[in-house]
Amino acid sequence: MTVMDIELDPPNGITGFPLGMPAEEVKAAAAQLGQVKVTNEGSTSAFRPMKVLALHPQFEIVFHIERGKTLRAAEVWIPQPGPEQITVSFRGIDVFRTPALQLLEQLEGLGLTLLQVEPNHWTVPKLSLGLTRTAGHEVPLDTDGEPKYFQAVLTGPTDYYDFLLNQ
Repeated sequence: MTVMDIELDPPNGITGFPLGMPAEEVKAAAAQLGQVKVTNEGSTSAFRPMKVLALHPQFEIVFHIERGKTLRAAEVWIPQPGPEQITVSFRGIDVFRTPALQLLEQLEGLGLTLLQVEPNHWTVPKLSLGLTRTAGHEVPLDTDGEPKYFQAVLTGPTDYYDFLLNQ
Protein backbone atom coordinates (compact mmCIF):
# COMPACT_ATOMS: atom_id res chain seq x y z
CA MET A 1 0.00 0.00 0.00
CA THR A 2 1.34 3.40 -0.94
CA VAL A 3 0.92 6.38 1.34
CA MET A 4 0.10 9.95 0.35
CA ASP A 5 0.08 12.77 2.89
CA ILE A 6 -1.37 16.14 1.96
CA GLU A 7 -0.69 18.89 4.49
CA LEU A 8 -2.94 21.95 4.46
CA ASP A 9 -0.81 25.01 5.15
CA PRO A 10 -3.00 28.09 4.85
CA PRO A 11 -2.27 30.77 3.76
CA ASN A 12 0.68 29.16 1.96
CA GLY A 13 -1.08 26.34 0.05
CA ILE A 14 -0.97 22.55 0.27
CA THR A 15 1.78 19.98 -0.12
CA GLY A 16 3.40 20.46 -3.54
CA PHE A 17 1.16 23.40 -4.49
CA PRO A 18 2.22 26.73 -2.97
CA LEU A 19 -0.18 29.61 -3.54
CA GLY A 20 1.17 31.85 -6.28
CA MET A 21 2.47 28.84 -8.26
CA PRO A 22 2.29 29.55 -12.04
CA ALA A 23 -0.70 27.91 -13.80
CA GLU A 24 1.50 25.80 -16.10
CA GLU A 25 3.36 24.39 -13.08
CA VAL A 26 0.03 23.64 -11.36
CA LYS A 27 -1.11 21.66 -14.42
CA ALA A 28 2.17 19.72 -14.60
CA ALA A 29 2.17 18.89 -10.88
CA ALA A 30 -1.55 17.99 -10.95
CA ALA A 31 -0.83 15.53 -13.78
CA GLN A 32 1.39 13.62 -11.32
CA LEU A 33 -1.74 12.97 -9.22
CA GLY A 34 -3.95 11.71 -12.04
CA GLN A 35 -6.05 12.95 -14.93
CA VAL A 36 -6.24 16.74 -15.36
CA LYS A 37 -9.20 18.76 -16.61
CA VAL A 38 -8.92 22.50 -17.16
CA THR A 39 -11.93 24.80 -17.36
CA ASN A 40 -11.89 28.43 -18.49
CA GLU A 41 -8.27 28.11 -19.66
CA GLY A 42 -6.46 31.44 -19.23
CA SER A 43 -9.59 33.26 -18.00
CA THR A 44 -8.90 36.61 -16.36
CA SER A 45 -12.52 36.92 -15.15
CA ALA A 46 -13.12 36.97 -11.41
CA PHE A 47 -16.56 35.45 -12.05
CA ARG A 48 -15.45 32.57 -14.30
CA PRO A 49 -11.92 31.80 -13.10
CA MET A 50 -9.65 29.22 -14.62
CA LYS A 51 -9.74 25.95 -12.68
CA VAL A 52 -7.45 22.94 -12.84
CA LEU A 53 -9.08 19.71 -11.64
CA ALA A 54 -6.79 16.86 -10.59
CA LEU A 55 -8.70 13.58 -10.74
CA HIS A 56 -6.96 10.93 -8.67
CA PRO A 57 -8.75 7.54 -8.57
CA GLN A 58 -9.58 8.14 -4.86
CA PHE A 59 -10.04 11.93 -4.60
CA GLU A 60 -10.15 15.25 -6.40
CA ILE A 61 -8.42 18.58 -5.95
CA VAL A 62 -9.72 21.75 -7.57
CA PHE A 63 -7.04 24.39 -8.11
CA HIS A 64 -8.41 27.93 -8.52
CA ILE A 65 -6.19 30.02 -10.80
CA GLU A 66 -6.24 33.79 -10.33
CA ARG A 67 -6.45 35.83 -13.53
CA GLY A 68 -5.44 32.73 -15.50
CA LYS A 69 -1.89 33.03 -14.15
CA THR A 70 -1.27 31.80 -10.59
CA LEU A 71 -2.69 29.46 -7.95
CA ARG A 72 -5.07 31.33 -5.64
CA ALA A 73 -6.71 28.44 -3.75
CA ALA A 74 -6.75 24.64 -3.53
CA GLU A 75 -9.88 22.67 -2.66
CA VAL A 76 -9.33 19.05 -1.58
CA TRP A 77 -12.26 16.60 -1.58
CA ILE A 78 -12.54 13.69 0.85
CA PRO A 79 -10.52 10.64 -0.25
CA GLN A 80 -12.45 7.46 -0.96
CA PRO A 81 -11.28 4.00 0.16
CA GLY A 82 -8.82 2.35 -2.19
CA PRO A 83 -5.32 0.99 -2.61
CA GLU A 84 -3.57 4.17 -1.38
CA GLN A 85 -3.54 5.38 2.22
CA ILE A 86 -4.36 9.09 1.78
CA THR A 87 -4.26 11.51 4.69
CA VAL A 88 -5.20 15.20 4.51
CA SER A 89 -4.10 17.02 7.65
CA PHE A 90 -3.99 20.47 9.20
CA ARG A 91 -1.57 21.06 12.08
CA GLY A 92 -1.44 17.34 12.78
CA ILE A 93 -5.23 16.81 12.69
CA ASP A 94 -6.66 14.40 10.10
CA VAL A 95 -9.30 16.60 8.47
CA PHE A 96 -11.35 13.85 6.83
CA ARG A 97 -11.12 11.10 9.48
CA THR A 98 -11.97 13.31 12.45
CA PRO A 99 -15.75 13.71 12.89
CA ALA A 100 -16.76 17.22 11.74
CA LEU A 101 -18.15 18.41 15.08
CA GLN A 102 -15.03 17.17 16.89
CA LEU A 103 -12.78 18.82 14.26
CA LEU A 104 -14.50 22.17 14.82
CA GLU A 105 -13.83 21.85 18.57
CA GLN A 106 -10.18 21.01 17.91
CA LEU A 107 -9.77 24.03 15.60
CA GLU A 108 -11.28 26.30 18.25
CA GLY A 109 -8.93 24.66 20.76
CA LEU A 110 -6.03 25.88 18.58
CA GLY A 111 -7.28 29.41 19.16
CA LEU A 112 -8.78 29.79 15.68
CA THR A 113 -11.93 31.81 15.03
CA LEU A 114 -14.57 29.88 13.10
CA LEU A 115 -17.47 31.43 11.21
CA GLN A 116 -20.43 29.27 10.29
CA VAL A 117 -21.36 30.75 6.91
CA GLU A 118 -24.19 28.36 6.03
CA PRO A 119 -25.57 25.31 7.85
CA ASN A 120 -22.81 23.06 6.45
CA HIS A 121 -20.02 25.57 5.74
CA TRP A 122 -17.38 26.98 8.11
CA THR A 123 -14.46 29.30 7.46
CA VAL A 124 -11.42 30.43 9.37
CA PRO A 125 -10.96 34.04 8.18
CA LYS A 126 -7.49 35.62 8.14
CA LEU A 127 -5.93 32.14 7.92
CA SER A 128 -8.14 31.11 5.09
CA LEU A 129 -9.45 27.67 5.56
CA GLY A 130 -12.93 26.70 4.39
CA LEU A 131 -14.74 23.48 5.34
CA THR A 132 -17.94 21.93 4.02
CA ARG A 133 -20.03 18.98 5.13
CA THR A 134 -22.23 19.10 2.00
CA ALA A 135 -22.14 15.74 0.23
CA GLY A 136 -23.33 14.85 -3.24
CA HIS A 137 -23.83 11.18 -2.38
CA GLU A 138 -24.76 8.93 0.54
CA VAL A 139 -22.40 9.32 3.49
CA PRO A 140 -22.52 8.40 7.18
CA LEU A 141 -24.50 10.95 9.20
CA ASP A 142 -23.74 12.37 12.64
CA THR A 143 -26.19 12.86 15.53
CA ASP A 144 -27.23 16.24 14.06
CA GLY A 145 -28.38 14.52 10.84
CA GLU A 146 -25.58 16.05 8.76
CA PRO A 147 -22.56 14.29 7.21
CA LYS A 148 -20.34 12.92 9.97
CA TYR A 149 -17.15 14.07 8.22
CA PHE A 150 -16.22 17.15 6.27
CA GLN A 151 -16.42 16.46 2.54
CA ALA A 152 -14.10 19.20 1.26
CA VAL A 153 -11.60 21.73 2.55
CA LEU A 154 -10.26 24.84 0.80
CA THR A 155 -6.98 26.60 1.50
CA GLY A 156 -6.56 30.16 0.24
CA PRO A 157 -4.59 33.35 0.90
CA THR A 158 -5.13 35.29 4.14
CA ASP A 159 -7.82 37.56 2.68
CA TYR A 160 -9.84 34.83 0.91
CA TYR A 161 -12.74 34.83 3.38
CA ASP A 162 -12.32 38.32 4.85
CA PHE A 163 -15.43 39.63 3.07
CA LEU A 164 -17.44 37.42 5.44
CA LEU A 165 -16.21 39.39 8.45
CA ASN A 166 -18.21 42.45 7.33
CA GLN A 167 -21.56 40.69 6.97
